[in-house]
Amino acid sequence: MIVGMVIFPGLTQLDLTGPYEVFGRMPDTQVLLIAENLGAVKSDYGLLFIPDATFETALQVDILFVPGGRGVFDAMQNKNLLHFLKKQSVNAKYITSVCTGALVLAAAGLLNGYKATTHWLSLNLLRLFDVEVLEQRVVVDRNRITGGGVTAGIDFGLTVAAELFGEDVAKEIQLFMEYDPAPPFNSGSPKTADKITVDRVIDDRKEIQKEREEMIKRLFT
Repeated sequence: MIVGMVIFPGLTQLDLTGPYEVFGRMPDTQVLLIAENLGAVKSDYGLLFIPDATFETALQVDILFVPGGRGVFDAMQNKNLLHFLKKQSVNAKYITSVCTGALVLAAAGLLNGYKATTHWLSLNLLRLFDVEVLEQRVVVDRNRITGGGVTAGIDFGLTVAAELFGEDVAKEIQLFMEYDPAPPFNSGSPKTADKITVDRVIDDRKEIQKEREEMIKRLFT
């Protein structure tokens, strides 16, 4: 089983490393980081990743994965990246994403007619595409599997593991990882966080979300 995880400047590292931790523990699985070139790729907060292959040299993958992050809006306009996704999608068994990586898949036309999710702040952006958007932690629709924001990547990874190898394998991976969330605050979702916190987060990101909406609309002109 080959997992191809696309990386690009400005990705959110936990979108990538959460699922990577799960994928790396799946039996008979090779995980590859794939980028436009072999130079180090810097995440949105500066963590560096070294690609294993480029869009041109990568083998056909079984699981195609795209993370999210601040860099997705450049990624959505990167013709080489979008061409790679379209080419790989023809024979990939699963096409997947976490967080705003779903927007990149949507920009490539790979979520047209599918159910999918993304980070809660960007659900409205995903709705601009031909996608049935669900407000869920993980959404499975045929061979498309998408996860919500950032930490949902671990839940997503375990869901993929269960799809491929069965629940027993996924449960063992979860236990080895000691994935037993007990957050100090009940503030991890707009459904549970207090209104003041939710409003502040929305207000802090209002301008950039508007810019992103306008950019997506330009893709259709």
